[in-house]
Formats: sequence, structure tokens, C-alpha cells
Amino acid sequence: SAVTTAPDVLIAGGGVIGSAVACFLARDRDFTGRVVVVEPDPSYAAASTPRSLGGIRQQFSTPENIAMSAFGVEFVRRAHEHLAVDGECPDLALREAGYLFLASHAGAAVLADNHRLQREHGADNVLLTPAELRARFPWLATDGIAAGCLGLSGEGWLDPYALLQAFRGKARALGVRYLTDRVAAMEVAGARVRGVRLASGTRLTPGAVVNAAGARARDVAALAGVELPVFPRRRQVFAFECREPPAGCPLVIDPSGIYFRPEGGLFLCGVSPGPDEDPDTFALEVDDGWFEERLWPHLAARVPAFEAIKVRRFWAGLYALNAFDANAILGPHPVIANLYFANGFSGHGLQQSPAVGRAIAEHLVHGAWRSIDLGRFEFGRIAARRPVLERLVV
Repeated sequence: SAVTTAPDVLIAGGGVIGSAVACFLARDRDFTGRVVVVEPDPSYAAASTPRSLGGIRQQFSTPENIAMSAFGVEFVRRAHEHLAVDGECPDLALREAGYLFLASHAGAAVLADNHRLQREHGADNVLLTPAELRARFPWLATDGIAAGCLGLSGEGWLDPYALLQAFRGKARALGVRYLTDRVAAMEVAGARVRGVRLASGTRLTPGAVVNAAGARARDVAALAGVELPVFPRRRQVFAFECREPPAGCPLVIDPSGIYFRPEGGLFLCGVSPGPDEDPDTFALEVDDGWFEERLWPHLAARVPAFEAIKVRRFWAGLYALNAFDANAILGPHPVIANLYFANGFSGHGLQQSPAVGRAIAEHLVHGAWRSIDLGRFEFGRIAARRPVLERLVV
């Protein structure tokens, strides 16, 4: 049909980012075109979003990242207005329990600098001394801690799969077509993508192509002859129960890099591997020894109640790591004018999805960044060797 052969916008990837772009495009009053989303696995069994922790925070060191997450939390708070379909409102289970970044003496000055920047950009957080930390969180051991920064509102976590399905459901209700297929080839001529062939053999001639392929973004970019420094990296999550669970626990980031947060009657935890033990992989197996060797000793030292815990579940998911600077790559290609990127979120895709969906849609419709200027994150910075150095990558 005409809808599938010549869409105005083709989105490669129907995860939370691709579906957010589709949703914002379809909602834009100035856009009257047809949108097709190509997603190889509508069950999302191996997708990054359902396997993520669902965190959302303003504690970044880059103003644009702060602004994206601030919009994200406001959007999620009002999801009943934005994402309802036929009167049915999605339950995104937003819990604004805060992030608590803990800093050692070596990291205290950076934490204070970041806190000042975040406050200047409207974040609602507070810097706490070790004594203030103990008073607020009596279960926390502050050995080796010089300061903590706690989000008082606008930070916490939500149900990641619910947000993905809400964006997808709203996009479809607004007329977006989802194809269960895979982008297999692109024809590029005259500095434009002229055609796209799907694995099924279908040939499309879209007006614009958005790469929203998550951990497989590098492969999709390569079809257009573009080298994208985005690599699939495995991240492991463990869910444990605690005999005496600490009350009022936020999402805690230890100076060791280990994080933990409550989830129902359990706690979730994990840590990013070091650069020398972080190969490119699509494998989702979990390393049996990782919890006891790498996580438990630090957890028990930071929260004495975590001495008596039992692992109940575990899983692995994929980060789409931007190896250039661990920040998103957004917007149009500098040469292939109708090829757009929404890639390389390095673990921040869920919380940035509402802002990125809006921004890419605005750029597609109006030819420029509008609500938030995300020019610093454009693809051109890679060739220009202009990394955006975010000091709070978790």
C-alpha cells in the first residue's frame, strides 16, 4: 500500500526511542505525513528498555542532559494527558524516591560543582554532609564518604516497559504503522537515502530515515555507509531480598560505581564492568560469580543490613554505548541530509526518550532544534573531535 511504500518518515527500531519519535511526530499539528516504524521483535524480548532499571534523574553535569530529564519526568507525571488512548491511561508507576550520589573525599569537589550546576538549571536536590546522611538514612554506613547529593523531587524510577508500550500504543492510535521486519539495506545517492529494503524484500522510499535501533544502531548506520561508534555492552542486574530492609531508600550510587534501589519487596543492584572486561556482545547470559564477588562485599559495607540478603532473580540487558563520549548522538547526518540519529544513549535512553522523541520530531518537521537546543549532541562532533564530557555517567 502507499502507506508502506512511500512513508514520509521511516523509523528503524520500535523501542522506547523509536516509538517516542513516532508518537511526537504523529501528535505534531504541523506534521501531516505518514510514519512507518520497522521493529524486528514486537515482543521486545531482548530489547534494552524492559531490561533497564527505569531510572530518571536530573543529576547530570551537562545542561542539556539535565533539561532532557527534567522534561522527561514532567512528561511522565502527565502521561494521563499525553498518552491516554480511548480514555485508557497508562500506569507508568513513577516513584519519585530520588537518586543519592555518594562521593568520596576525592570526588566531593566534583559532586559540589555538579550540584551547583543542577540547581542553576532547576533541579530540586540537596548536598548532604556525612552526619546529615546518617540522620536521614540511619541504615547507611558513611565510611569513606565526604558528601552526598540527594534528589528531593523529579528523580526516581518508573516502569520502563509500561512507558515503551504507552508510546507505542499512542503512536499506533494516531495512525503510525508498525511493521514486524528489519531494515536490511539502504540506497544512498546524491547525499540522500533514496530507498530502503527490508528483510522481507519490501522496498520503501521514505522522505527521511531515523536510526533508533538501540544496541544495533551501528549495523543500521553501516547500511548507509556511516560509521557510528555505538556498541552493544552487557549490563547485569540482580534482585535480592533483605531480612531487615532499609526504609525510605532512594536509588543509591556508591563511589565504587555500585547502585541499588528498592523494587517492591526486593532490591535491585548492579555495577558497570571495567573497560578491560566489557566486550561488545549481544549475549544476555548472567555471570554467576558477579554478585558474590563484585557486589555483595560493597553492598554489605555500605548498608550493614545487606549482610543478610538472598538473590531471588537476575537478568542482563544491553547498553547502546557511545564509545566516543558516552552521550547520545542526535539529529541529522551532516552530509546525508535525510538520515537522522537517535542513538548511543549509554544507559540514559529511557529517561531521555520523551525529550528525544519531541526533539527529533521537531527537527524533522521544522528543520531545527526548538524546545531544547541539542546541537552539541549532533553526529558532526565525532569527526570534529568535540566530545561532550558528562561527569555523571552511571
